[in-house]
Amino acid sequence: MNLSPSMRGRLMLLATFAVALILMVVPGPPWAEPFRPDWVGLVLIYWCVAVPQRVGVGTGWTLGLVLDVMYGSLLGSHALAKSVIAYIAVRLHLQLRMFPLWQQAVSVLVLLVVNQLLVLWVRGVMGRAPETFVYWTPSIVGMVIWPWLFVILRDVRRRGNVT
Repeated sequence: MNLSPSMRGRLMLLATFAVALILMVVPGPPWAEPFRPDWVGLVLIYWCVAVPQRVGVGTGWTLGLVLDVMYGSLLGSHALAKSVIAYIAVRLHLQLRMFPLWQQAVSVLVLLVVNQLLVLWVRGVMGRAPETFVYWTPSIVGMVIWPWLFVILRDVRRRGNVT
């Protein structure tokens, strides 16, 4: 079965988001749970920078709603955070593309911290804010793995002809 390049690109996008969602819920060793990066946020940022005409705020909102349902959190808390980082990434995609990988990683750290601040704000309003520094480790881990994830997703984009 031959797929059109457009359909193949859509399937590649969906597949990467599906893998990111799966990585968010697959259990790991208890000691490693605090260090699990925000896979959905990282993949969303990559696609917003790489193909902003196809992935944007609507995609971020949808992925955030899926995360809210998966985690059983207040409906819209992750959706708000993901749509805001998608907006910022799309808005700054030309600048982010020009940065070397280490500067992109720092920019990704800022975007992931914004994401976590928005979720923390909603949790705080509800009276369920975390008490430890461990809450911030996924952003730091996301920054560290960004260069490798960028290279992997760039290869997926090129092989899948995602434009």
